[in-house]
Amino acid sequence: MRSKLVSLAASVLLCTTAYAGDSCSSAPAAEETKPDATVVLNGGSVAIGVGYTWGHGELTYQESSHPFSISGVSIVDVGATDFSATGEVYKLTQLSDFAGNYVAAGAGITLAGGGTALYLKNEHGVVIKLLSTDVGLKFKLSADGVHVALKN
Repeated sequence: MRSKLVSLAASVLLCTTAYAGDSCSSAPAAEETKPDATVVLNGGSVAIGVGYTWGHGELTYQESSHPFSISGVSIVDVGATDFSATGEVYKLTQLSDFAGNYVAAGAGITLAGGGTALYLKNEHGVVIKLLSTDVGLKFKLSADGVHVALKN
């Protein structure tokens, strides 16, 4: 029985790695495209089945900094994580388009000190490519949604 569980866990890890590697090939923003803005983000999440994510960040757009907040929920989620991320923003033609509801589809596993690459897209077509460093232990298999709001 123990060997079956180890085999199952190894299969999940290999499938997750394969899926994560494939997500870059169908990325919503071309790698050679110059970003319109950059972001720095810090936050956390906690979950047992259904989770909640929160954070705050700084958008640098047209040589100005704009603070923002994020919040959202996830499903089929277990664990607690603190994260920090940096990212590039694409398809941002006006500041007001940055705010909105972003979705990201993915499956992944995060281990202590691990990292994640994630693409988010909102209803205005704005795409954020985030590179994050997570602290904690978390297993996640879901489509996430987060709400981004610009602060005044």
